Amino acid sequence: MSGGGGGYPSDLTDEQWALVEPLLPPARVGPKGGRREKHPRWRIVDAIFYLVRTGCAWAAAEGLRSVADGVLVHHGWHDDGTAGRIHDALRGKVREADGRDVEPSAGLIDSQPVRTADTIPTATRGFDAGKRVKGRKRFLVTDTLGLLLAVHVVAASVQNRDGATRPLLRTRLDHPGGRKIRADQNFTNHPAVASTQVGGDVGGTVGSSGHATRRSQAAASAA
Repeated sequence: MSGGGGGYPSDLTDEQWALVEPLLPPARVGPKGGRREKHPRWRIVDAIFYLVRTGCAWAAAEGLRSVADGVLVHHGWHDDGTAGRIHDALRGKVREADGRDVEPSAGLIDSQPVRTADTIPTATRGFDAGKRVKGRKRFLVTDTLGLLLAVHVVAASVQNRDGATRPLLRTRLDHPGGRKIRADQNFTNHPAVASTQVGGDVGGTVGSSGHATRRSQAAASAA
């Protein structure tokens, strides 16, 4: 954000901050409300964006060490649902700007195995025999613009029919107006997909073009 700070490419602009600030919980102001925050909210948010964009450790974030207590704030925002509310509100604004309803009526699901380091615990990683990838697998549900609706990360060895259940159910509960989730041939006939048909028409193939895959990979890259 302009007006001070490190001036990193990941910093919010004033216009972006104006959208985010009203969605944050009230600042802690005293002993009874928790430890008073040392730094401006926009500075903490900029630091979080820098960490997410670069993937570096807080200790290695030169120039941001003074706001390392923002990690604790971020954990609180995650646990109390603030991060999710911000994401949902901004997704709605993007949809409105594209001339669509805030709530999606359709979506896409896909999965993608991702290689992980050997330091990742064996209990949370596996081997995808089809893609020959050792690591984890992310299941993504997006709207038709490629904006994220649900994500679920499991070991790469988990089959699509098993890993799809949770993100599909979460999408149905969070977005009851969604009438159809499109999937490629890896999902359409699996019980996990069929079991999510709660008052809606979930299923249907996208075709051999891999449209759903490209959409969900784009969403993963933007997340």
